[in-house]
Amino acid sequence: MGRNQVLKSLLATLLGIIAGAILMLIMSFNPFEGYLYLFKGGLMNMERIGNTIATATPLILTGLSVAFAFKTGLFNIGTPGQMLAGGFTAIAIGLTLDLPKIILVPVIVILGTLAGALWGALPGLLKARFNVNEVVSAIMMNWIAYWSVYYLIPTYFKGEFLETESKMLPETATLRVSWLTNLFDNSFINLGIFLALIAVVAVWFILNKTVLGYELKAVGFNRFGAEYAGMPVNRNIMISMAIAGALSGLAGVIQYTGNSNIMQIGVMPSQGFDGIAVALLGANSPIGVLFSGLFFGLLYVGRGFMNAAVKVPPELADTIMATIIYFAATSMIMDKLINKVLKKKKESNNENGAKTPERTVEK
Repeated sequence: MGRNQVLKSLLATLLGIIAGAILMLIMSFNPFEGYLYLFKGGLMNMERIGNTIATATPLILTGLSVAFAFKTGLFNIGTPGQMLAGGFTAIAIGLTLDLPKIILVPVIVILGTLAGALWGALPGLLKARFNVNEVVSAIMMNWIAYWSVYYLIPTYFKGEFLETESKMLPETATLRVSWLTNLFDNSFINLGIFLALIAVVAVWFILNKTVLGYELKAVGFNRFGAEYAGMPVNRNIMISMAIAGALSGLAGVIQYTGNSNIMQIGVMPSQGFDGIAVALLGANSPIGVLFSGLFFGLLYVGRGFMNAAVKVPPELADTIMATIIYFAATSMIMDKLINKVLKKKKESNNENGAKTPERTVEK
């Protein structure tokens, strides 16, 4: 993540916070109090810190998914469907197999991730073989996953009290562990954060230290140039979408077996679409996405506390996030602003250097 990209993300965040403060003033709220309780709501004690980390975990993974596809010139808008595919697979396995936790949890994670990879690979296949726009096919896959879950949950895994949700997973099929729960005062933090950190390192390594990563980025920069250089462009498109789908599938596993222990029907997971915002603010860098996801997780957890403490509508936090993303997306304006500031600073240094009198040595 380059210096300009870091400055761009920080400036976008600052401008979004300023815009939120102006909105609070217009609505007759104290912005200092509002932001105090917004951040306090996510960081005031160990329980809330744990909930912030848990909320951020799926966002980090969906952000990585979108960023990985962006790096190869593709737009993975199918993250919600891939989350549903991974989450449903995890729920189905957890409710079907009766195995010790040490065996069952790895099986759930692996198969759920593979389900997401398959769901992502299909738009990649259509793009590679038939040049079907991946945005169109990924949206189609979102709705196929949505309606499949809508049918399968009530038919085979209906809950005891509500038909609109699945049965509760047994403790042996969840990502929660007692030592981590106790460490964060009974928050819903789980092993998913460690999987997310491993994914961040893995994506960074693939993109920056492997031949595959070099080829994937080459396809993203110039598909025809990469093809002319002898790179297997179609294969790389499929691999890119499969890896992106695997990351979203893992996010679904963590969301439905870690942050929750049931799966509701009729709900498209918002974390999938929010991953686009996380990737934009993180400048499509794995490390940037990690911090961006944690920041968004903090806003999600803190907005309820802000509303309870000073009656600031929680929708204002959504507006702040939207404004931050708007500024992050307008990269051309940000680049001009940053370059102008740096140029002015450089000119000022040159002028100061020119005004410094030369020292003469008398003989």
